[in-house]
Amino acid sequence: MADTATYRTIWRWHFYAGLFVLPFVLLLSVSGSIYLFKPQIDRWEERDYRGLSLEGAVSADRQLEAAEAAFPDGSFNHYRLPEEPGDAAMVQMGLPDGSLSEVFVSPQGQVLGTLDPAERISNAVSRFHGSLMMGDWGDRLVELAASWTIVMILTGLYLWWPRPFRAAGTLWPRLSLKGRPLMKDLHRVTGFWLAGFVLVMLASGLPWAGTWGSAFKWARGELGLVEGVQEWKIGAEKAAVAAPVAHDHGTASHSPQMRADMPEQSLPLAASVQRAEAEDMAFPVLVLPPHAPQRFGPPTGNVWTVKSEAQNRPLVRSVTYDPQSGTELSRNGFADKHPIDRAINIGIAWHEGALFGLTNQIMGLVIALALIALSVLGVLMWLKRRPKGKLAAPPPGGRLPRGLIAGIVVLALLLPLFGVSLVAILLFDKARGAFARR
Repeated sequence: MADTATYRTIWRWHFYAGLFVLPFVLLLSVSGSIYLFKPQIDRWEERDYRGLSLEGAVSADRQLEAAEAAFPDGSFNHYRLPEEPGDAAMVQMGLPDGSLSEVFVSPQGQVLGTLDPAERISNAVSRFHGSLMMGDWGDRLVELAASWTIVMILTGLYLWWPRPFRAAGTLWPRLSLKGRPLMKDLHRVTGFWLAGFVLVMLASGLPWAGTWGSAFKWARGELGLVEGVQEWKIGAEKAAVAAPVAHDHGTASHSPQMRADMPEQSLPLAASVQRAEAEDMAFPVLVLPPHAPQRFGPPTGNVWTVKSEAQNRPLVRSVTYDPQSGTELSRNGFADKHPIDRAINIGIAWHEGALFGLTNQIMGLVIALALIALSVLGVLMWLKRRPKGKLAAPPPGGRLPRGLIAGIVVLALLLPLFGVSLVAILLFDKARGAFARR
């Protein structure tokens, strides 16, 4: 392989990018692998509230009354339909201190137990995966690592390209080799086959990131790029989804006292639950009373809302009804969204392993494990070639071709944190060189 100045420069950037992102790749691959199985984890947490007897079952209104009796100072946020016949219903209550409680009520109207949504395993894993439990700083750090991981993959593809082309060692490893040459083949071949999947995985996570997501949200709303409510959160907002913040429960018309003051002709919860069951929506299916708080967007307004919040975003639907007459007022589905929102939601569903069920989860797990293996191979190759006690970074090359420089500028504009960090590194390197010469 030709040892050109360009090749040495790209190799040097690939090396430093790898050293920086390696800890993040390991942490995010492990946490992401766990979060892929959120549905199974959630079902395990709710195992005591599933597969119950249906004998003597009561209406949804009686189940709501039981939840309100357990939390007399709380306010009713939403009712989640059972996933299977015999499962407990879940009534989410907003508490005076701003926290939430998920109350599980048996088909017979008995409170079986509660869960704090902020303390669910999947929500804790989500917060770690998105911000390393460090708030906004952690979110920016994860986004910076993701940006440099994209750089590492692109530079790796440049280094992978054989000069001249040979299939062995390029498309499949030469297993007859031993030691570092075999590791190099495994690293190159695995990196090539993995690159496209990881790039899609990283790109589909950017709409959640604080800096990139905020810029997109601005373009989406202020420039009129897309109309309608953005149905995913970014940065600190995303963490608030997992750890809900306080709502103004005192003014909600669905608090026990204020609901008692509503006109008598206002429909009961059971009527909306019956409509929700007839809609055959994807689990979880929520029934929200008038003026209930939502995860995305403002409160519901003076309507009953039936909606699916499935992780598989193309299955999400919502229907609203008049609270007095029960007349259907609106119906919204995935096809009604803007093409840009549809594309992002498909990417999010794939990122979370929800787009096509267990196959998607297994694919995500294989990608994460392969990425870990690729990182470990890179470290082993470095340890084998470096002299003891030295960093052994690739030597500096020469000036890059104009085409590559233009590509880097475009990448820096598309990934703002990469661009800022690149400028900082170049300025530091230049200052260090000037100091050394003096």
